[in-house]
Amino acid sequence: MHKLVSESTSSKASGLQQQFLSARPFRHIAIDNFLDADFARDLLASFPAFDEKLAINENGDVGAKAVHEKITDIGPDWRKLDKLVQSKEFRALMSDITGIPGLQFDPHYFGGGTHENLHGQGLSPHVDFNYHPVTRQHRRMNMILYLSPEWEREWGGSIQLHRDPYKTPSEDDIVTITPAFNRCVIFETNEHSWHGFRRIELPEDKRHLSRKSFALYYYTDTRPAEDTGAEHSTIYVEDHLPEDFHAGMELSAEQLQHVRNLLISRDMHLKRLYENIKQLYTELNDIKGQIAAAEHSPDAQANEDDSEEVVSLKSKVAGLQHRIREFETSTSWRVTAPMRALRRSLGKQG
Repeated sequence: MHKLVSESTSSKASGLQQQFLSARPFRHIAIDNFLDADFARDLLASFPAFDEKLAINENGDVGAKAVHEKITDIGPDWRKLDKLVQSKEFRALMSDITGIPGLQFDPHYFGGGTHENLHGQGLSPHVDFNYHPVTRQHRRMNMILYLSPEWEREWGGSIQLHRDPYKTPSEDDIVTITPAFNRCVIFETNEHSWHGFRRIELPEDKRHLSRKSFALYYYTDTRPAEDTGAEHSTIYVEDHLPEDFHAGMELSAEQLQHVRNLLISRDMHLKRLYENIKQLYTELNDIKGQIAAAEHSPDAQANEDDSEEVVSLKSKVAGLQHRIREFETSTSWRVTAPMRALRRSLGKQG
């Protein structure tokens, strides 16, 4: 490990933990020169080319973000990184920095691996899913290593950590971290670790550049009861309209495009929500059919009490109905109300 992780990182874990625990708006740290400099350059040199097959978004369209989860297929340098991040030594280092014991490596790289974001890509503030879909372990820590050799803050793409993205930016507490080369951002994953990044807007002569990173998430078998939430998928909060917008103002072409980008993002999230609701209703109706069949069986009619099967099915129905209510009152529906009204207004204006 010591040949691949920089000495400045591995020798200062206790001091880094103090920074991590005292950070706002939630526990995190940004570590510069995280890996050995030569190793970081080797990873950049062998970073995979943008692959449209790996850039299919939630709507099934080719987007501006490619995710390569199978990093061992990329080449020998990435196989070295894979061995590093799953090693006992490295996981102990992550525990020393974060104070989270028993961190477990995710061999599936679910949602992780290499991430490449092109001009025009953004990421709305969100909290991540909280249980691994296969192992059912608790998601506890995000690690993001940036590998873009050239990046300016004004280009967007800087990760933003939020205290409360439901509030307007002037009321929120936001920490912005530029994705500098070989900078590693580590943060605890919980029910309030809101993060995202502003849309990437590269100058015309820089459109050949992209935001390159490697992401990995660590898990534990248990977590403190006070920090455990109900299982959920990734929860997004839509970006707010710019605070300088006001009634009667005339939109410039750039401002109008910004509004259109917000609407596209909201439409994507709404489409995903509607598909989830449709799937839940299908499952709900199927279980109701099973309940009806069980209640009308000869054994059920001879017994006044519900069978264990019916009790179990009714419990599933209650759970599904709760999830449907959550979706139908979600942020992506409530917060989009004024944006949908704005869309109608723009449509009337031609």
